[in-house]
Amino acid sequence: MPSGRICGLAVKDVRFPTSLEQHGSDAMHTDPDYSAAYVIIETDSGTRGFGLTFTVGKGTEIVVCAVQALRPLVLGKTLDDITADFRSFYRLLTSDGQMRWVGPEKGVIHLATAAVLNAVWDLWARAEGKPVWKLLVDMTPEQLVSCIDFRYISDALTDQEALDILRKGQESKQQREEQMMIEGYPAYTTSCAWLGYPDQQLTQLCSQALADGWTAFKVKVGADLDDDIRRCRLIRQMIGPEKILMIDANQRWDVGEAVAWVTRLSEFQPLWIEEPTSPDDILGHAHISKALAPLGIGVASGEQCHNRVMFKQFFLGRPRSMLMASKFNGEFVQPSCSWPASLMSVCLMRCPHAGGVGLCELVQHLILFDYICVSGSLEKRMCEYVDHLHEHFKNPTIIHNAHYMPPMAPGFSSEMVESSVEKHTFPQGEVWRTVNQL
Repeated sequence: MPSGRICGLAVKDVRFPTSLEQHGSDAMHTDPDYSAAYVIIETDSGTRGFGLTFTVGKGTEIVVCAVQALRPLVLGKTLDDITADFRSFYRLLTSDGQMRWVGPEKGVIHLATAAVLNAVWDLWARAEGKPVWKLLVDMTPEQLVSCIDFRYISDALTDQEALDILRKGQESKQQREEQMMIEGYPAYTTSCAWLGYPDQQLTQLCSQALADGWTAFKVKVGADLDDDIRRCRLIRQMIGPEKILMIDANQRWDVGEAVAWVTRLSEFQPLWIEEPTSPDDILGHAHISKALAPLGIGVASGEQCHNRVMFKQFFLGRPRSMLMASKFNGEFVQPSCSWPASLMSVCLMRCPHAGGVGLCELVQHLILFDYICVSGSLEKRMCEYVDHLHEHFKNPTIIHNAHYMPPMAPGFSSEMVESSVEKHTFPQGEVWRTVNQL
């Protein structure tokens, strides 16, 4: 592995005007422009790393400023320095004596940290000539554990427990890797039913998805109950009773409102309700999950879960009757499941941070690693797929028969097409000059 020294770190504000066609719209984010703080790390060996973190338009410039504030912590480091003690590098970024005050490990500063860490993982994988998922799969359990910061979670998961989980995951690892190369990882689609789509468009997209072999569909809900009933009925009638339906409120409701609203939608047999309330309300999620359990409806969360500490509390704080789905890895965490293994999976997958524009490109590496090395199971597991903006990436996600196929290009699949970056850089890019004239 070349030990290039980091000599440059650039960050760009890249935005796509998805709000013009209501792509990505939901009950709380009605006009999102899918965007990213896009980081490019340069080394004196010529190897580069690309990373990003997701935003929905306004505020991306704040994340860009935060990335720039982190730059001095990264410049001058060699890749060997970082990979030899990745845990310390993570703490360097998250524990600066002054900057951690505007976190710690949450909010804008953590989004910025994610973009930088993603670029470092991309750099590391490129230097090894492997995709990130394969870089992780080929690490020893000891190497993987050395990448994780166990501070604040050692009461729930120790270094030794993590090692035990990963060592157990070595069993039949090669067979699972071969299986993924042939079959891929199961996915579900959200692209049919954004909240702002009219029924005609919803019907057209759902018909096409069925023709393409999709068997699990997610519908955005939460703004108007009558509208939700109509749209869920339409989707359920189209996909039939045997296919999977999920609903997502994107944090719209109070706890009691969530229970009442989802109860009204229970006739459509949703597998889960995602983000029914504040993403920080652990007790609220537990209450909702307990109330909906008799209806057979789970609760999904994790998309805006700050960090490993929040996940620890979600896992430890749920009642025995709680059916919990982690949005981050598509796993249902049930009383019969091993929550330490689930927390282990979250911690390891939070080493590389995933997010929005390019979410599918990044998260595919993490789900592959989880299945091959940690969970070893596909039971009740699937990962979200959103069919937008992939053409702007040099190595876009490949979906075959509603499954993610393992990416093979070295890196994190996070490098964007240069011309796309140039056209969509805010506010001076060609696309934004045109939009602003409308």
